[in-house]
Amino acid sequence: MVRKIKPAADEGRTDNQLAAAVKESAQQIWLAGLGAFAKAQEEGNKVFEALVREGKGIQLRTRAMTEEKLGDVSGRVGKVAGGLSKQATESWDRLEQVFEDRVARALGRLGVPTHTDIRALIERVDALNASVQSLGGKPARAPRAAAARAPAATRAAKASKAAAPAKKARAPRKAAGRKAGGE
Repeated sequence: MVRKIKPAADEGRTDNQLAAAVKESAQQIWLAGLGAFAKAQEEGNKVFEALVREGKGIQLRTRAMTEEKLGDVSGRVGKVAGGLSKQATESWDRLEQVFEDRVARALGRLGVPTHTDIRALIERVDALNASVQSLGGKPARAPRAAAARAPAATRAAKASKAAAPAKKARAPRKAAGRKAGGE
């Protein structure tokens, strides 16, 4: 503590007392500062360690809460993505159906038979064949599609027989032309 100076009769003595009092006060302030520094250093380590422990706890709670929220958000995003995918698929299906309907109408206007029409026609032909055979008639010839599937050698032989008479017919004309030109 700081001491009060008592008035003295002697001025020289007062200056010395004043200097001693200032020196003693400065010494006490210095010691108080050192004590505060030591106390702060000692308490500072304890406070620092307490802050580190509290920070770890906050970090763990924050991480758990973040993972929970991330899971919720991921679930919502998954549901939204699934809904959008379903809508896109439905839209494509509707578009495909509209396209198919329009193509079918256009083909109908052009008179192109549908698959159903061809099936019905095949069934009628089969029924007619069965009734002809039951009456004792010959079985019907193979359809043209079967003839088209004949081996290439057979088709080539038929084609060469059909082309042979045409060659013979041309040969006399050439000969006749030569005789006329040669005479």
